Formats: sequence, structure tokens, C-alpha cells
Amino acid sequence: MTKNEEYTREYLDIIASLDGDIEGRKSAHAYMENSTALVHYIQAESSFVPRLFDRTTYDKMKQLAECAHSVCVKVMRRYLDDPAYRELFDYDERLRDLILIPQRYDALLPFARFDLFMDENTLQGGFCEWNADGSSGMNEDRELNISIRPTRTWQTFAQNHQLQTSDLFNPWVEEFIRIYGTFENRVAAPTFAIVDFMENAVVDEFRVYARCFGEHGYPCLVEDVRDLVYKDGVLRDKKGRRIDAIWRRSVTNDILDHWDESQPMIAAVRDGACALIGSFAGHIVHDKQIFDAVHWSVTQEMLTPEERDMVNAYVPKTSFLDDEHADLADVRARKDAWIIKPTDQYGAHDVYAGQMHSQDEWDAIVDRFANGAAGAPFLVQTYLTPFKTELLPIDNDLLVADDAAISRETVRYNNMPGLYAFNGRFAGVFARLGPKPIISQPMGDLTSAVLWVDCGL
Repeated sequence: MTKNEEYTREYLDIIASLDGDIEGRKSAHAYMENSTALVHYIQAESSFVPRLFDRTTYDKMKQLAECAHSVCVKVMRRYLDDPAYRELFDYDERLRDLILIPQRYDALLPFARFDLFMDENTLQGGFCEWNADGSSGMNEDRELNISIRPTRTWQTFAQNHQLQTSDLFNPWVEEFIRIYGTFENRVAAPTFAIVDFMENAVVDEFRVYARCFGEHGYPCLVEDVRDLVYKDGVLRDKKGRRIDAIWRRSVTNDILDHWDESQPMIAAVRDGACALIGSFAGHIVHDKQIFDAVHWSVTQEMLTPEERDMVNAYVPKTSFLDDEHADLADVRARKDAWIIKPTDQYGAHDVYAGQMHSQDEWDAIVDRFANGAAGAPFLVQTYLTPFKTELLPIDNDLLVADDAAISRETVRYNNMPGLYAFNGRFAGVFARLGPKPIISQPMGDLTSAVLWVDCGL
């Protein structure tokens, strides 16, 4: 058994002893309202109660993140090297071509986040999905920890415990710089760029990273893919500034949706004129087909015993939603056991958990997406029940309400921690929680700060 619930109970008891710590909640809320924790230009919803993890949990999360990274790298390498293995994946031909562009540096999967459902008492559970370079949330964790640290609740809890946060900025920036140093066409004084489609970007997070790169001695721009210009063997932004390496935050399906506008960046990367750190091969991890692929016998044969054990215990059954790969009658009959999702999307778009729908609605969802009916492949996956945590609910009137009218009552939310790995090394956790079976922004999710308690890291 872990101590996580014990720590959370102690934290909530401190809040209760302070009559809800209304002053602390208001100060933390006010800080977040003016912070850089923006998601698509909207202030991220957040919890005053942090997620409190012990050393046993840390060690398990580290083992899972680093093992998952190792499995991903083996799948990616086999895909790149083995044409027969490549044929087992259902990808757009343009996507295959992008994935096969040489990286020219030494890190196959520089940045990843592995989203997890885990019983925090037994540490059993399963992954929700794996993500590569489009992953975000690092700045939300940073800002949330800043917001709660001055409060009486945090300070009282810290009198009895050693508290540590995760640095999700400096270690990644330093690893990015190291990776660029292995790029075969590196230059002596490079300029870096964080690149995405700005309407989909977490721009404020990018800017925090850009400042961090600058503090390490490397200028870093924040750029829209569509503004890049490739001419005479040099990639530049619209102001004419040279770009020598890109941290790709644009997910590959957005590249495909803006194919013509993305060609300058693609051409520069293909020619080796610019390092794309987070190559298009990262799509193999982002695409949810990988949850099926890791169970194939051809994949299992190249894994270590530890990796096979992890896959078999933590990667849920996943298959294409069609008559060839799935028992559609069973999917219909046991709706609460399944979740339907696209192979390649993000933000929980077109994700449907059977528990959230009536039988008639579920049957209609299966009809809508099975056998390619929607024009794109969909997957069906074993539904994993999230672990619930007690917290104080969001109160958007917190700053204007009378103190006596502010609720002191707690609620229980579902958890989905995301485990960051920087080039295979566990770096920390993005803690998302939600009131519904699907944890996403449209479903009312929120973010909590992560604190490692008495871990001695």
C-alpha cells in the first residue's frame, strides 16, 4: 500500500482546520488567473489540492515510463528498418514517407508522455494512450506549484514532510541541446524554434521554454509552421531569422491537414538543413495503433521479459473497430467494458466511453464508426476504470463570493497521470482529473500540482 491517500487526507484535514483556507484558495486562484497556464488561450482549470505521491509511487511511475519508452523505441526502430513490419501498420502514404525521413541525430524518441490509469493503492492499472512531441502540461504543473506554495495549507503540510516538485524545463532544454550536438549537420551557434500551428498551440508554455533556452545560451523562436520559408538550403521564419533546429510540437495529423503549407519545413528536414528534434517517426507512438502493435507476436519477440510483462499488464486490449479485428456483437453487448476512439487524434475528439451512453446511443456510435464508416479507422479498447481522488471542486466565483458562501465540501474525481520521459528518463507527472469517465477539457477536467512527499529525490 502507498501513502498517497494518507497524505491527501492529511492535506484536506489541514484545509478543514483552517476553515477551508479561503485566503489561500483565493490567492492561489488569483495567481492562476494571471498566470501563463493557458490552454488554447483559455486559463486552465485547476485544483487547490495537489496530487501527493510517495516514493513507492515515484519508483513505479519511473519504471513504467522508462519501460514504455524502451518498448516504443524498439517498435519505432523495427518500423524504420523492416519493410515487412511496416506493412502491418495502417498509415496514410504521405505519413509513411514523413516517418522514413532520416533523423540524423542519436535520439529516436526525445520526448514522450505516457498517460495512465492506475489504482494508487495497488499500483495496478493500464495506459490510456501514449504521446510524443505534441505533449503539453509542463507549464501548468509549474504554475500550479507556484500558486499553492505560499498558502498556509502548503506551509503547514511542509512542516511535517519533505516536498519536492519536478523540473520539467531545464532537464528537457539541456537534453535538447545535447541531442542537437549529435546532429550530423549541426552548426556552431544554432538558433532553435518551437513550432506548431498557433491555433492549436499552448503558446505561453512555448514562450516559457523559449526563455529557458535563452538562459542556456541558445536563442529560441516560437513559430507557426505556415510561416517558415526554405530557400537556398536555409530554413527561416517570416522575419528572415535562420532556424537550425526545431522542437516539433505540431502533431502529424495537423501537418497532413495543412500539407501544402507545411512543405518548407518538410523540405528543410528532408534535406538535413534543419534538425527536427521530435522527428515524424514519433507519430508511431502518438497513433493509438501502437497499443495493438505491442501485443503482436512479432513485437513481443523483440521485447525483454520485463517489457513483455509491462505490456501484458498495462497495455489494454485494442483493435480496429471492424469485423476483421473485433467482435462487434460483443462490443455492442458489453458497452460498459469498451471505449471507442480514433487511431490518430488528440484532445479526446470523437472518444466515446460506453458507460456514458444508453444502449441505443452506443449502438448508433458503433454503426457510425465501425468498418471505416466515418471515412477513417477507429479503434475499440478495453475501458479502464480510473482511480478517484478527493479534492475541492472548481469555484469560478471564488474571488467575488463571501467567504461564508464558499463551499468547504470535497468531491471525488477520476485521475489520469501523464508520465513524462525525456529521451527515456522519467521526468515527472502531469496530473489531470475529471468528473466523468473520459478525462478531457470538454468533459470538465482540471489540473493539479504534483508534489513528491518524503521521496528523497
